[in-house]
Amino acid sequence: MSSLYLNPALTAADAVVGGRVTFTGEESRHAVTVSRTRVGERIAVGNGRGVLVWGTVVSATSDEVQVEVTESRAVPLPAPELWLAQALAKGDRDEMAVQAPAELGVSGVIPWAAERSITKWEGAKIERGRTRWETIVREASKQAIREWVPVVEPIQTSVQLTKTSGVLLILDPTAVLALTAFVPDSGTERLTLVVGPEGGISPRELEKFEAAGAIRVRLGGEVLRTSTAGPAALAVLNAQLGRW
Repeated sequence: MSSLYLNPALTAADAVVGGRVTFTGEESRHAVTVSRTRVGERIAVGNGRGVLVWGTVVSATSDEVQVEVTESRAVPLPAPELWLAQALAKGDRDEMAVQAPAELGVSGVIPWAAERSITKWEGAKIERGRTRWETIVREASKQAIREWVPVVEPIQTSVQLTKTSGVLLILDPTAVLALTAFVPDSGTERLTLVVGPEGGISPRELEKFEAAGAIRVRLGGEVLRTSTAGPAALAVLNAQLGRW
């Protein structure tokens, strides 16, 4: 299986076929000691912001891995961007809820403190939680060999979420409009899918979202878990937007 390693300092100017790129630190240590990367293997190196190269490993130590570039590309963010506003969930469900979307191509993730969220990020947990989500989406993006690593925004309240730019799509099993029937306007720059917690989105929150112009959509007759709903909806949107 091919592997992707990140070097945030990599630029498009560095990504020249025939040239050499490197990565160091935790990435090189993981490549050599865990993945057993060896000279002659083909791997990918990216900066997480659209630049990605493929190449052959020419030297590999835990301090630095050097790759000779055989293929290079610079990919802009897709339009419209797909974002996920994921309600905090108990146990490891929030981890599953953001891992798959990172693989499926979201540009960013917003932790959402919904009214019915059982889990709370307060005090020191706020930064710890965001850091944990950043690690999850980073590793998921590497697994999927994505050119772009999603951004993880600071946690937001429902009121803050209503001010998000672009179109808010509220995933609601009671909505009349099916997600498969939703067609974004041609000039839409961003779609943010809002997924509620285990107890669902409260009526008060739904009123706030609709008052702000959000659109309620449903996947089907089933009520999916919070960790399943987002990935399922994003798969539908990817297909509708012609990305799959």
